[in-house]
Amino acid sequence: MAPHGRMLDPDAPLKVAYLTYRGKPHVGGQGVYTRHLTKALADLGHTIEVFGGQPYPVLDERIVMHELPSLDTFNDHFPGRLPGYWEINDRFDLLEMAEFLTGTFPEPRAFSARAAHALKKRARDFDLVHDNQCLGTGILKIEERIPTIVTLHHPITKDRELEMAAAKNAYRRWSIGRWYSFVKMQGKVASKMPRIVVVSQNSIDDIHKDMGVSRDRMRLVPVGVDPELFQPVPGVERTPGRLITTASADVALKGLSYLLEAMAKLRTERDVTLTIIGKPKPGKSMRLIEELGLRPHIEFVSGVTDERIVELYSEAELAVVPSLYEGFSLPAIEAMCSGTPLVSTDGGALPEVTGVDGETTLRCPAGDSDALAATIAR
Repeated sequence: MAPHGRMLDPDAPLKVAYLTYRGKPHVGGQGVYTRHLTKALADLGHTIEVFGGQPYPVLDERIVMHELPSLDTFNDHFPGRLPGYWEINDRFDLLEMAEFLTGTFPEPRAFSARAAHALKKRARDFDLVHDNQCLGTGILKIEERIPTIVTLHHPITKDRELEMAAAKNAYRRWSIGRWYSFVKMQGKVASKMPRIVVVSQNSIDDIHKDMGVSRDRMRLVPVGVDPELFQPVPGVERTPGRLITTASADVALKGLSYLLEAMAKLRTERDVTLTIIGKPKPGKSMRLIEELGLRPHIEFVSGVTDERIVELYSEAELAVVPSLYEGFSLPAIEAMCSGTPLVSTDGGALPEVTGVDGETTLRCPAGDSDALAATIAR
């Protein structure tokens, strides 16, 4: 007997509604997780329907996509734009606008409300709902009708903590605190959800400590990559001195500034170049690239196929994960599967994911550009 009184055949294929409010692969690890998890579930014979907001996910052709349009206030072209009143079409848009005007990141709450509305009349169409770390209040309404699993990659409290530490003044710290106020909602929702998938033991410990989620509600299911895709590419020669890293967002959590500072130090001794998988976006990192004179030595790559990413790993001499904190780190696993030597910090779950220092990775303390430069040189 399943929750909600449903009888499920454990050997029968499932009908799954998968929720992702920001699911495009090129905006971060959650988008990559969405694409590959839904494909793997379809490979196993399950029926998957994805309900997503902008930027919409890129999915396997077998998977049905339901677009739940938002006001898209944080799109690539005009991030943080103020929507016009004529764009408000329903109560969900009004909710999103109200949250936005108070300085709070509005997407989790608004998307969860849209998803709950979309699934309200389809409760009998699905055996299971899988929420990819939205954790808005609407997820609790969905759980009342359909058994729901949540994947919680890491506590966003860590993002908030690191952004606050990097803030230059009191106003900036207040603004960041307001922006991340949705985290309190996520903690309350997570504490009430009966089934939570977490991707590392480190994240389980931090979610329990920072968000108050009971350990007995969480289950460890590590993230993986397709080993048939991520593997060394025969005949591709590694370029001496070429580093590769992934930076889906210019945020303190990812530690890109420390890698840039380390690269500047290394360039005084040898020819070092850097490929960044991600888009160049105005912010601290771009300013630092100019200040350090690194622009001619850095290449940004985005919007490419998974096959091209594998080739980029095979062309690099070293992959670097300079993060201050990771709930897991897909780029670390991608590099290791591709046979690319890996330099990583000890931030968050990275020691758990990357294994033994000196054997499967070369490790250094997070937030230390001198140590990172020395480890890359090693």
